[in-house]
Amino acid sequence: MAKVEKKAAKRAPEATPKNPKNKNPKNHVASVGKAFAVLKSFTSEAFELTLSEVAARADLDRGTAFRLIQTLIELGFLQAVPQSRRFRLGVACLDLGYTVLSHGSLRTIVEPLLRDLVPEVGDAASLGILDGGDVIYLARVGAGLDRHKMDRRPGTRIPAYSAALGHAMLAHLQRNEQIERLESRPRVKLSERTLTDLDALLARLDQVKKKGYAVSDGENAYGLRTLAMPILDAQGFVIAGLSVTVDAMRMDMPTFRDQALPKLMRLTSTVQDITIKSGLLG
Repeated sequence: MAKVEKKAAKRAPEATPKNPKNKNPKNHVASVGKAFAVLKSFTSEAFELTLSEVAARADLDRGTAFRLIQTLIELGFLQAVPQSRRFRLGVACLDLGYTVLSHGSLRTIVEPLLRDLVPEVGDAASLGILDGGDVIYLARVGAGLDRHKMDRRPGTRIPAYSAALGHAMLAHLQRNEQIERLESRPRVKLSERTLTDLDALLARLDQVKKKGYAVSDGENAYGLRTLAMPILDAQGFVIAGLSVTVDAMRMDMPTFRDQALPKLMRLTSTVQDITIKSGLLG
């Protein structure tokens, strides 16, 4: 009997899920966590992966990764790439994503209002939210940026450190959260103007919060100028962000700021008022 108890005592720690963020580990379903780890292995940069790559990114053994992949394929969340040993996200993921993006109507409210900025003062206007160290686009209205081949459709992710839209939202977070999000992904130069140094980025965020808006002049992509502002809830917490972008050949930065910023400020104020009063924001 004593031996049985001893063995049970040894096995008990292994049965406890490794989930420090979960206040009650008993509510954590490890298999579900592993399945989502597989799905989150795929990114915009790594949209097709082999079994070995999925296992490494999800921190799983090959056998477990294989079984999860086959299950997710049956459910439509993954699909095998023909004539290869690679996999990609399936249509079911897209369905879920668009359900989230179209829900609630923050997007429904904002998208028609973005058309007031395009093409009058800009060539594109966007609504985005923060997710970790990324900006996810919820809505985009564009005209005239075809030559830049910029894909910013709803659901697209871009690094928050490199974009005015990201800076506008990051600026309203606590310092420790700013650092955590900035450090959550590699920071590489997308142009010679991209800030990648952590201290320089934190100093920029301080300036953005003081001014109330963020500016990018060719930092995220050559030939594009962007102004961005945060959407705050009733308690002053950042919920989302709005931006307007113009082709650098259309106007210089001072002119763009003078023409676009007042309209962007009015639009942001309108969106905040509508969403707070309607209860969409906390």
